Amino acid sequence: MTRTDRYVLPELRRGRGALSRDSGRFERFRRVDEPDGWDIPKEVQALRTEVSEERPRSLINYVNSPDLSFDRTINPYRGCEHGCIYCFARPSHAWLGLSPGLDFETKLVARPDAAKVLDSELRARRYRVAPIAIGTNTDPYQPIERDRGIMRDCLSVLHAFRHPVMIATKGTLIERDIDILSDMASQNLVRVGITITTLDAELNRRMEPRVPSPARRLVTIRRLSEAGIPVRVMVSPIVPGLTDCEIEPILTAARDAGASAATWAMLRLPLEVAPLWEAWMDEHYPERKSRILSKLREMHGGKVYDSQFFKRVRGEGAYAALIAQRFTKARRRLGLDGGLPELNCAAFQPPPRAGDQLSLF
Repeated sequence: MTRTDRYVLPELRRGRGALSRDSGRFERFRRVDEPDGWDIPKEVQALRTEVSEERPRSLINYVNSPDLSFDRTINPYRGCEHGCIYCFARPSHAWLGLSPGLDFETKLVARPDAAKVLDSELRARRYRVAPIAIGTNTDPYQPIERDRGIMRDCLSVLHAFRHPVMIATKGTLIERDIDILSDMASQNLVRVGITITTLDAELNRRMEPRVPSPARRLVTIRRLSEAGIPVRVMVSPIVPGLTDCEIEPILTAARDAGASAATWAMLRLPLEVAPLWEAWMDEHYPERKSRILSKLREMHGGKVYDSQFFKRVRGEGAYAALIAQRFTKARRRLGLDGGLPELNCAAFQPPPRAGDQLSLF
């Protein structure tokens, strides 16, 4: 295996997905770890999670992508401690001057004023309501949410405004917020997507090192659905030659747990994610690397990734068509093809603030 300039030894990165801390694409200089020349033993510590804070001036991020079902998102955190090696959001850390590799999962940014800023933006006269998506970049229920509670604060604001929201997560911490989510669900204001990439606990540990086990996520699907919260399973990403054999078992397990809909996406390797993924394959599954990359190139015109709309998520060609056919047939057979109800935008109403004069009628 070819090691990069900032390769980190396995014993120093236990519980992490990436193998290195290589600089992002915007850095003028390449950082290289070199010995200082002193022949003195020095204790090297394992990587620890570091959290800094950011005070955002705005929170709602508007997107204009024709292949997405939403036009706005919010992110309580930058970076994600889950450490999924395939995460297509890793390149966003390069904008901070940090590595999309290990920095993405160890140098996190919390946004403690997020709920306050969201409240202000939703009160603006120019604001027009439409569902907000959360979890499309980094997971709002990653481990640091347990202590920070920023996602719950944002969810409380959306609840107070009766604002529709779509949540995507792998984190079982979402169960903590069932009290809010169930009330929003009764007003048709929320739907949740739980991602399951594999049912193989060992593969899950390697590929998604700090994500709850697949079995535990199935329990979350059950608890949410029993609370009346619409849940879909997201089989994502499907990895050719590694997880593609699990489509039908995942859908069956999710249906049995209470999921009422299902979606899928193919493995995406944009920008710095491609070399990170290849290095991970070299370490864990070298015998499968050539087949996986060959299938990706087959779906993306000879490249491992194509960012074109409508092609980036599912690819094209014979293999992509076969996966789509298998998924569609299994979803129909299991009764997961009905989709989730449209969210209610008509209930939106800014709540009164302290000191506001209330209406007489």
